[in-house]
Amino acid sequence: VQLVESGGGLVQAGGSLRLSCVASGLIFTNYAMSWYRQTPVKERELVARIPWGHGNTVYADSVKGRFTISRDNAKNTVYLQMSSLKPEDTAVYYCKAIPVPGDNPANVYWGQGTQVTVSS
Repeated sequence: VQLVESGGGLVQAGGSLRLSCVASGLIFTNYAMSWYRQTPVKERELVARIPWGHGNTVYADSVKGRFTISRDNAKNTVYLQMSSLKPEDTAVYYCKAIPVPGDNPANVYWGQGTQVTVSS
């Protein structure tokens, strides 16, 4: 199983970026997908989550109204559209695959991360 993130980079405050995470080696529609972020001084935190099927997306309070998570099951890809970026959004962003209920709960997978840096 591989999760490969891309789309990170350096952007000015107020700008936008779109992160992508392409999954391979798994049945993508059997997984809820999430984006997390981590800095050297903060623990890894949930940014957004999208279910495998019907259900609501979930966002951290700090990104509500600015970030949008979406998925394209035909492309095995989950996206994170980030707008109105702030310096405090600077972090390494990771995608995570979580199996649906009933599947082996040990089958949780992480990507390698992509750096997002927002300059003031």
